[in-house]
Amino acid sequence: MSRFPVKTSLLLVVALSAGGAGGYWLAQQGHAPASAAPASTERKALYWYDPMVPQQHFDAPGKSPFMDMQLVPKYADDADSAAAVRIEPGIQQNLGMRLATVSRGKLDRRLQVTGVLTFNDRDVALLQARAGGFVERAYALAPGDVVKAGAPIADILVPEWAGLQEEFLALRGAAEPALLAAARQRLLLAGMPAALVEQVARSGKARPVITLGSPIAGVIRELEVRPGMSLAAGAPLARINGLGQVWLEAAVPESQAGGLKVGQSVDARLPAFPDRPVSGTLASILPENDQQSRTLRLRIELPNPDGQLRPGMTAQVSLDLAGQASVLQIPSEAVIRTGKRNLVMLAEDQGRFRPVEVRLGQESDGLVAVLHGLDEGQRVVASGQFLIDSEASLKGIEVRTAEPAATAPAVHEANGRIVEISDQGLTISHGPFNTLGMPGMTMTFALARPELAAGLKAGDRVRFGVSQGDAGLVIEQVSKQEDRP
Repeated sequence: MSRFPVKTSLLLVVALSAGGAGGYWLAQQGHAPASAAPASTERKALYWYDPMVPQQHFDAPGKSPFMDMQLVPKYADDADSAAAVRIEPGIQQNLGMRLATVSRGKLDRRLQVTGVLTFNDRDVALLQARAGGFVERAYALAPGDVVKAGAPIADILVPEWAGLQEEFLALRGAAEPALLAAARQRLLLAGMPAALVEQVARSGKARPVITLGSPIAGVIRELEVRPGMSLAAGAPLARINGLGQVWLEAAVPESQAGGLKVGQSVDARLPAFPDRPVSGTLASILPENDQQSRTLRLRIELPNPDGQLRPGMTAQVSLDLAGQASVLQIPSEAVIRTGKRNLVMLAEDQGRFRPVEVRLGQESDGLVAVLHGLDEGQRVVASGQFLIDSEASLKGIEVRTAEPAATAPAVHEANGRIVEISDQGLTISHGPFNTLGMPGMTMTFALARPELAAGLKAGDRVRFGVSQGDAGLVIEQVSKQEDRP
């Protein structure tokens, strides 16, 4: 009877509980020479390796230079099994392993962010003095008061208007209509409102004192009126902000803003009115990106007919982001995120599992899009994949990369100033890498080729490009820039 199921069960349990040391013990047991085996069936070793450093190969047996243990042989007839981890179906069931199928479909997203209500800066009215005069009366108002359209703000005495009105009234009985029209025109050019001119013409009395009212309904943001103060022509008296529509400002991560469209509908819920959701419109995506938080600011217009939405209130915002029409997708829990790359355990025939590197796209509701690395219909491990990944590492199984071998690494560019040149590379104080989503900082980059540092010195301004890999960020290109005057 084959001993393989028992060995596999022991291998998985010990790898889960004891990590690398258990893997080494199992490797020693699995590769212990069978003393009873005849010489004619002696297995051929391809190389020897340390189970703790499986990627390093040795041509002869001996003691590991890394750990206090003997090197383990890798046999020729193990070449095929070394490319994958095999687990018997019964053991898969005992471990509670779940598999998921790579499917194709539309991956819509719904983004939840928090926003703050602000005033609508497009709905602003400024009240000014049209001519020099004096404040006869200031009505009982203060910044923050809500007023209706036409509500009185102040009574202003304008001496210049008094003389012009008397001249106009004196010419009303003149036989020359042209003189009367010219006098009326002088009133208008002096800044007198047309309604006041008509009132003077009807009443036949001069009105040097005029009551200034609010041009629109809203809240008084600024008020610069006090009784007895003198005014110059054009002096600002009050600034009123309308409340018929308010803005809701929110920030979204730049990596998730690709599906937003100006004009789309937005749902908002306010803690002040939990039972009354408010629907608005995405008015604009502001062009400036926050370099610290890597977010984009949104401006959402919300109707406020009853005036109950007040600036400063917070709201929970729901945004529907357009998903790609047809993408490969797998459960998010199936992905092993190492920080440098994303892996999945691909299920093959006869209980074999192989690590595969994948390139991921957008993520929503427990699903993530796979841009490269998998094909539709393949199956991946959704539960228990970390155990298989540990055993694959101990066996030295190489991960199948997500990108074709001929694909050149992407180069990300930024500007900076050289701080130091050393054997480790260039230490550069650089600006943000926009394509990496990385803010500006000072760090040391290795050089892809030593000759890239030729002709450079500390203090030089440079434009440089880096590639990203398992070894970190490596400078692929660099060019010296002229200092700005």
